[in-house]
Amino acid sequence: MLEQDLWLRAADDIAWELRQAQQEGRTIPQELQQQIQNLPSGGSREQAAWKLYDAIAQLPVDPAQAAREPDDLDAIRALRPQSPPLTLSGDVEDRVLGGWLGRCAGCLLGQPVESWTRARIQGLLKETNNYPIARYLSSDLPEEVRKRWDVTDGPGPYDALHKNWINLIDCMREDDDTNYTVFSLKILERVGRDFTSEDVAVGWLTSLPFLLTCSAERVAYRNLANLVPPPASASLRNPYREWIGAQIRTDLYGWVNPCDPETAADMAWRDARISHTKNGIYGAMFAAAMSAAAFGGGTPAAILRQGLGQIPAHSRLTAAVEEVLQWHADGLSAEEAVERVHQAWDETDSFDWCHVIPNAMLVAMALLWGECDFTRTIGLAVECGFDTDCNAATAGSVLGVLLGAKALPAQWIEPLADRLQTGVHGYPEASISDLARRTVALMKR
Repeated sequence: MLEQDLWLRAADDIAWELRQAQQEGRTIPQELQQQIQNLPSGGSREQAAWKLYDAIAQLPVDPAQAAREPDDLDAIRALRPQSPPLTLSGDVEDRVLGGWLGRCAGCLLGQPVESWTRARIQGLLKETNNYPIARYLSSDLPEEVRKRWDVTDGPGPYDALHKNWINLIDCMREDDDTNYTVFSLKILERVGRDFTSEDVAVGWLTSLPFLLTCSAERVAYRNLANLVPPPASASLRNPYREWIGAQIRTDLYGWVNPCDPETAADMAWRDARISHTKNGIYGAMFAAAMSAAAFGGGTPAAILRQGLGQIPAHSRLTAAVEEVLQWHADGLSAEEAVERVHQAWDETDSFDWCHVIPNAMLVAMALLWGECDFTRTIGLAVECGFDTDCNAATAGSVLGVLLGAKALPAQWIEPLADRLQTGVHGYPEASISDLARRTVALMKR
């Protein structure tokens, strides 16, 4: 098997399909659980796993839970809470640039320690006098420190020669957290604001190399290539359908709809449904709506509630973020809040580590306890562990819009050198400021 078969071998992750189905409200018969535990070895193993995936998909879903967590946009809208209207304020162009820069800076900060545990991250930070985080992370360290925390220079994301420690980069290097942002810009420029899920699907197949996708996106890509259209492409044999992937893709839909969270969430829904279902979709809508709401100013708590205002009020994602909001209102410390997330979700378990819900909770935590301080916000998103680059990118994007580019500290912006490398066809490298100008041009005037 090729190393790149990750997220494609059905038998490897069928236990995650079992957990995903249970979280969706399916009851798994004991006989089926036993068959999963006793999968054959050898050449028939994959074929047997596919059959079990299909058998699980045929199991009935608890009607009450299905009603609380629909995938259909009209049904989602019917279950939203009421949100107050927003008024646009400030320099729109500066705020869009702030979103781009904030996403890039947060992503770059979290990249080198993605997949590290919280203890390992904080151990390195404390030993290098960077806790709480005040600067980018460097691998230029004494050898005993490198060995103690297993600091390696390479390889990096997408077969890059090095991980993106600050001492090894001269611009914003490629990452999926920015690839999809550029891809959204490309879709809007080529198709327009009325793009469909099918447009996104075709765009993936023509603009994104297959192995630059991960988890749910990789399975959806395979399904699309096998002529499975959206939304079936999201659910067919895809145990990652409520993971974080769609939540990292949709900031730009907020940037082109300032103070219009509903339209931003609508665009995010059209994008997310090709690879995700239920809370996987809601995470995308939540992030896009927050990005739109940030143009109206206000507190992080108000922006989070605008994000929740576009998804079902009784979904698991809403309940989780509401819990974080309550912890903040109750006066818990950031450390106490993070500990509660870690008690509920196991960072050493890949299913938990990449699930949308704990990561959305940590984005909310970073925004709330960051208190509109850009350094503290993206720092918290990384210090918390879980999906560090994704969470810091999303929190950095929202706060970047809220504050505007001119207010972002130079120590985070200057190393980007106004250059973004991507894996999107036609965009090997782009000027971040030019991407921002093109984003503003796509706004509905």
